[in-house]
Amino acid sequence: MQQAAYIFGGLFGFMAIVLGAFGSHLLKKKWSKEILDSFEIGVKYQMYHALFLLLVGIILPFDSNTEKLAVIFAIIGVFLFSGSIYGICILKSKDKSAKALGPITPLGGLSLLLSWLVFLLALI
Repeated sequence: MQQAAYIFGGLFGFMAIVLGAFGSHLLKKKWSKEILDSFEIGVKYQMYHALFLLLVGIILPFDSNTEKLAVIFAIIGVFLFSGSIYGICILKSKDKSAKALGPITPLGGLSLLLSWLVFLLALI
């Protein structure tokens, strides 16, 4: 699981940089400021948790399920939180309803919160 923390941390970090550049250069001309602001939140949280995964991989010993849960919750959280924000932005930019994705974002946020809580518990 430690290797998964490193792989997903690196992958999420790489993709956050790609998406951030994509948003600031290409999408800036096509999307409204409101949609771009939401997109940027998704990118920021993805990068924060990329770094968090690397930190978890370095600090925690991975000798119990607690450490594994921190990684699992972080990975799921990024996919649900940032992924749903990206989907909402794409749908809004096409004037389509994003209501179906709306409830997914807080579930992703909850998963991210749980990853931090489990991380803290593992340190204690």
